[in-house]
Amino acid sequence: MYPFCSDYKVPIQGFIDRLNTLQGLRVVTTATATMVVGEFDAVMKAFSDMLEWSYRTYGRAVYVTKFIPDYNPD
Repeated sequence: MYPFCSDYKVPIQGFIDRLNTLQGLRVVTTATATMVVGEFDAVMKAFSDMLEWSYRTYGRAVYVTKFIPDYNPD
C-alpha cells in the first residue's frame, strides 16, 4: 500500500490492523510485505472489502499485489 499522504504510516498500519481482524485468513506481516493466505474466495472478498474500506477511510492509494497459488509462507 502506497498512500497519497505525507503521514503514510498511519493508513498502512490501519490497513494491516483491520486485515488482522478478518476471520478465515492467515496474515503474516514482515518489514516489507504483508502476506494473506487462505481460500481463494475468502482472500478475494477480503481484498475487495479492504480496498473499499481503505478508500473510504484514508482516500486514494496504490496497492501492489502478487498472487501465488498454493503458497505457504512457513
